[in-house]
Order: sequence, then structure tokens, then C-alpha cells
Amino acid sequence: MAPLTLHSNCFIVFLLFINSFSFSIQNTPLNNSLSFSLSYLPLSHKSAATKLLHNSLPQSTPSSTSNPNHKLSFKYSMALIVSLPIGTPPQAQQMVLDTGSQLSWIQCHNKTPTASFDPSLSSSFSILPCNHPICKPRVPDFTLPTTCDQNRLCHYSYFYADGTLAEGNLVREKITFSRYQSTPPITLGCATASDEAEGILGMNLGRLSFASQAKISNQHSPNFDPYAYTLGLNGIRIGVKRLNISRSVFRPDAGGSGQTLIDSGTEYTYLVDEAYKKIREEILRLAGSRYKKGYVYRGSLDLCFQGNAMEIGRLIGNMVFELDKGVEVVIGKERVLDDVGRGISCLGIGRSEGLGVPSNIIGNFHQQNQWVEFDIVNRRVGFGVADCSRSV
Repeated sequence: MAPLTLHSNCFIVFLLFINSFSFSIQNTPLNNSLSFSLSYLPLSHKSAATKLLHNSLPQSTPSSTSNPNHKLSFKYSMALIVSLPIGTPPQAQQMVLDTGSQLSWIQCHNKTPTASFDPSLSSSFSILPCNHPICKPRVPDFTLPTTCDQNRLCHYSYFYADGTLAEGNLVREKITFSRYQSTPPITLGCATASDEAEGILGMNLGRLSFASQAKISNQHSPNFDPYAYTLGLNGIRIGVKRLNISRSVFRPDAGGSGQTLIDSGTEYTYLVDEAYKKIREEILRLAGSRYKKGYVYRGSLDLCFQGNAMEIGRLIGNMVFELDKGVEVVIGKERVLDDVGRGISCLGIGRSEGLGVPSNIIGNFHQQNQWVEFDIVNRRVGFGVADCSRSV
């Protein structure tokens, strides 16, 4: 896959200390704010980011709450990796930045001593007892299963869609950004049973996400996932043609279906059927002669082509996501298709019904070569064109 060769740095910026979660969208330059230096890196099949759905997402049908060991037919290959200094004195921890997950957790096992966190070396580390309100909330939180271990300490288990899990104790610890700037103790998972190479930096709007623990309040809306970063998607263009897709397709109905969200932890973009069918029809009209019939990549991407991705991309042209306030996210023709190897390229968009999630999700594939700013104070998400092949 072509993106596997990328080892470039980009930035996602979060502006914190917030009081509401209804987001608008803007084209905006970056200013002085909390920035994380990120890398797009390939992931092993054991990576924490090889999940398909986040445990923070509520489930809409009984079938979606079935056996957590259910195996999916594909794994993620790329993610945004951030190194954070955690503890006192700080220890660098590799974490997958995930705007679709709630709980942040770090590796606390001794399988990789140079990479895992050693609690005994931190003076600010503490483990939550069983009777802590986070461990035993008044209203049960089914997105974060907690129990008491034999030492009367708070234990959590997170199952991922590929059958792997991360479990350990809920703890309190500081994140130190500089000598003069650190967070108060925040709640993290300290994973003692995990084969993963990285932890997770949960950045959605759930009560235990990093963003929420920076004093962000909750939102009340009909969204399928009320903790996600919701965008106002209005339409989609391919080349100069605006597709005939009703704006209502991109808006949540009374049950939350149709929400449009941005998620750095989902590899590709997924759209509800009404939108996906229109995109498929137009792309087949433009490049149908190269269509590889019957080929489905990783059980998810079913619009694939035989031949050079750049040449086929030129037949298709740019794709544009039209957002609120006239903001446009342009997917260049060279990024419309993902080169999946062996001379095959697939459209980086799938059907969200394949996930069991009735939402539109703009994934990390279509956030590459973009500056994405989450300004929660002013309730905005900003986009700007970037060249992530250059050092910054």
C-alpha cells in the first residue's frame, strides 16, 4: 500500500478549556495552541489501532453488542502516532491519537521495558480504588466496563474488533508538555495485559477522554455517537459535477442515523448508502473501463481498479467535501484511490452499513495532507491544505 512509505510529520491541534460541543467549520490558520507532533506510521496486526469500531461508539442493534471476540476481515495499516511525556519525571509513551475513542491508556507491562511505562519511577502515579466514582458511576457506563480486582483496585477491560484486548487498572497521572506546562492528574488506563506496540490517546468528547478531562462539558444531541466531532457536510463534488445527494443524508435523524463525524482512528471514509451509491455511479462512469469486478479489499472497499492509480485518478478528477460556511476539503485526484498493491487501486471510501454504524465517517485517509484544528473553545473544526511530505 502506497501510504506505508510515509514517515512524515504533520500536526493536529486541539484548543482546550471548553464549555460546549456544537461545532462549526472554518478555513483557518493555526495560532498558538497545544500542538502534538505526529507521524503517519505503518502498524503491525497487533497494534492498538487495528480496531474497526471504537468502544466509545454506542451500539444500535443487538447484533452489534455480540461476542467481543468477533473477528473482522481486515486490519488497519496506518495511524497517527504521538509521543507524550507522562509521569513525574516524564516517560515518553507512544500513543495512537484517536478522535473516535474515549479512554486514553498506556502500556504498563514489562514485555518491552524501554517502551512501556514504569509506575514505580513516577511520583505522581496513583491507582483508582474500587469505590472511586469513576470506577462505580451512578449511571452505568457500558462503554467502559470496570470491576474490582483482588486488591480492591479499579480494573478495566477494552475489547477491540479484531479480538484483542487491553486491560489493567484505571490510574491518575500527569502529562507534562514542558517544564512549566503539565496537566493535573487525569484518568488513564494502565494496561498490564496487552501485546500492542502503542497505547491510545482518546480524544473524543466522552467523559474520560483527554479533551473532556481538560474541563470540556457534554453535549446533548440526537447524534448516533454524541461524543464524536460532528461536521456539517452538505454535498460532494467529483471533478466539476456536484452529485445529486440530498443534504438530509448528511444530517442525523431523530434516532441519530446520518450523523457526519471526523475520526482520526478510522482508516478510510465511510458513507451511508444513499451517498455511496451516487459516488460509485459517477466514478464508474468516469473510469469504468478499469474497474476490477468482484474485487473487495479487506472486506470493506469494493470499488477497485486495475492499473496505475495516478492514471485512473486523472480520469476521475478531484473529490471535494462541501462543508458548512463554504469550507471545502479537497481530495486531490492523486489521493482519491489507495494503491493496495499488485497493480490494484481502490476508492478510499466504503459503505458505513458494513461497519454496523449508520453514520458518515471522514477517516484518516482523507485527513492526510490536511491541517486539522479542533477549536473546542469557539466550537469550530478548521481545515487547511498541508504538504506532509515536508518536515515541519
